[in-house]
Amino acid sequence: MTNSKYKSTINACFIAYIVQAIVNNFAPLLFITFQNEFNIPLSKITLLITINFLIQLFIDLLSAKFIDKIGYRASMVIAHIMCAFGLSSLTFMPGLFGNAFLGLLIAVGIYAVGGGLLEVLVSPVVEACPTDNKEKAMSLLHSFYCWGQMGVVLLSTLFFATLGINNWRFITLVWAVVPLANAFVFLKVPIASLNEEGETGMSITELCKNKMFWVLFVMMICAGASEQGVSQWASAFAEKGLGVSKTVGDLAGPMAFAFLMGTSRVFYGKFGHKIELDKFMSFSSILCIASYLVISLVPNSIVSLIGCAVCGLSVGIMWPGSFSKASAALKRGGTVLFALLALGGDVGCTVGPTVVGFVSGKFGDNMKMGILFGTLFPLILLAAIYVCKKMKLKED
Repeated sequence: MTNSKYKSTINACFIAYIVQAIVNNFAPLLFITFQNEFNIPLSKITLLITINFLIQLFIDLLSAKFIDKIGYRASMVIAHIMCAFGLSSLTFMPGLFGNAFLGLLIAVGIYAVGGGLLEVLVSPVVEACPTDNKEKAMSLLHSFYCWGQMGVVLLSTLFFATLGINNWRFITLVWAVVPLANAFVFLKVPIASLNEEGETGMSITELCKNKMFWVLFVMMICAGASEQGVSQWASAFAEKGLGVSKTVGDLAGPMAFAFLMGTSRVFYGKFGHKIELDKFMSFSSILCIASYLVISLVPNSIVSLIGCAVCGLSVGIMWPGSFSKASAALKRGGTVLFALLALGGDVGCTVGPTVVGFVSGKFGDNMKMGILFGTLFPLILLAAIYVCKKMKLKED
């Protein structure tokens, strides 16, 4: 049970994760539109994803001191306003400059700062709220990113199909209202302190000297890599496996992956008090390894698509579970711990697809060989869970 005083805080954090899903998943739906309307090469437009990610990594690394200095409430409000302003800037910023791409870059840069701050802020705010089961709350929280991802893709696609892609500026402003409204909510909701009264959080130096931190950091890298190593190929599997158009493939593959990933998080959010986190994470890692092997070794596109969906189910607990384990193991971790864990997860989100793509290229663009090599990520995660458990038993 969550203390009734903090229910509004938890709900605002759920919306904050939907905001993060909006800033990460909306703009890519408009890439072809940007190419046609502003005459920008697609190769250049895809740099927007890289810029968004790099800025968020930079924020993960540098934001902890800033957040501790001005406080969680002010940081949350700033993050939401940056997301709202960045999204709305997409509608007018390209027209302010002679170079439309520069305008898009600035708009993406603004909301990337907001998205990076949310990555660092939301989990510790939920962790600080008085709840009976922190792991359940964390898992349920992270499911809202999945529902946000599904919502932004479905509703935007529906809007474009009914009212036309030429009206993209209107739906962009509608999405910008979500972070703006939530900024006002965070002005009022109670926010608990992450550290107990009179206690200071660990410094980066302290954390870096702690062996347990490095095991948990590796877990976060592998969690991000296991998730993104397959999810970015979900569209291709859907397209091939179902023999449908690219548009339907873009919906079916990522939607099935996101739905099952969210379902896994809701399941643990509901029944987590009955299931030991280590056991659930170990089972999920084994299921993830199995799904990678099915995708890469079974010569049937439909089965590959099913394997891809099962992968979404298996990776659901990895990210929130690693956060929960870190919070329980390093109680004085504070903002710095959550910032560095976010950094590790985001590094994994880049390393996973990059490694899969690189290995695929070495085998004549054979995607299945890349996925097979990617099995290393859930394998290392499984080993890290075991090492973490052994270290905790030794400490106790």
